[in-house]
Amino acid sequence: MKNIVLLTGSSHPKLARKISETLGVELSECKLGKFSNQETSVEIKSSVREKHVYIIQSGCGRVNDNLIELFILIQACRMGSAKRITVVTPLFPYSRQSEKSQRKRLPQHQIGSEIMNSLTHNNESSPTMPQGVFAQSFMGMSSAEGGYREWCARAGTLVSNLLQAAGTDHLIAMDLHDPQYQGFFQIPVDLIYAEPCITQWIRSEITNWRQAVVVSPDAGGAKRATSICNKLNLDFALIHKEDLGNTKESMGLVGEVNGRPAIILDDMIDSGSTIGLASEILKRHGASEIYAIAVHGVFSGPALEIINKSPVDIVACTNTVPQEDFRKQCPKLRTIDIAPMLAEIIRRTFYGESVTQLFVHDEQF
Repeated sequence: MKNIVLLTGSSHPKLARKISETLGVELSECKLGKFSNQETSVEIKSSVREKHVYIIQSGCGRVNDNLIELFILIQACRMGSAKRITVVTPLFPYSRQSEKSQRKRLPQHQIGSEIMNSLTHNNESSPTMPQGVFAQSFMGMSSAEGGYREWCARAGTLVSNLLQAAGTDHLIAMDLHDPQYQGFFQIPVDLIYAEPCITQWIRSEITNWRQAVVVSPDAGGAKRATSICNKLNLDFALIHKEDLGNTKESMGLVGEVNGRPAIILDDMIDSGSTIGLASEILKRHGASEIYAIAVHGVFSGPALEIINKSPVDIVACTNTVPQEDFRKQCPKLRTIDIAPMLAEIIRRTFYGESVTQLFVHDEQF
């Protein structure tokens, strides 16, 4: 591949090296660091003039520092007369911060006691979940009565505008938490999916996968789960909210999992609360084995502690976020490698081939 340059930021260099090895293209040398006043320093050591540059940077770790680093990398390539600049963000930064989804997010210190009590005390026969502050927030309930409507900043929209202003010509992003952000760009966006890698992992790692039930932990993820069901010809179940009256809500299960393996499918594991609550419901309904699969394994706050104490047997996440440190703390974690798929998508976009065909025909990597 001629006239292509691969650059990586500080967020996930191991993934970038795997992509480079798969493509057979060396990563271009780039000096990244900080000045004494903590401003970001970027220095590209090789020429990018009239070349197609791919910058690989995931929205994980020190997100704000990595985001500024990405902007400066893009601007450095633009000033270096790059012919075309493509940003590859396996995890798009700030993609969760839409007005609606942000209202349901609480500081991590509010998560601990209610979820941990739910997972460590399983004496109740009813699948009703805790009804405290966090549980209510998780289920979309608001403790305030009337009054002024709170407005939240749409930071994801701002990030999309900044990426374009820095000089991005093309964006590749995987499984956006809020797909609406794809429409905020004036440049071409290739929204790709980890579904082919996930279905391959299910076939190879779950011995009795043909008897399994795919479970969506909420109504918003039903489309993702049913797509996997259709690919593998599996049954579907849904965890949903039940109205108990008097402004109370609880979690309920639609579908049959008794005596069968259950596969919880979600796009992201952040605080671990969704997996913790969903796995307890499935266990109480008689699931023989419980697997949890997510595209992005962020694992912030007490997430790993919640997973370790939950009934989940195995949790599998792709490596859009570095997983090495997480796996040391949680023996249940497994990693699904997406580097070959990202490498193939980079190759196809470089040569002007179709990206959609990868997902239409569910090709194997």
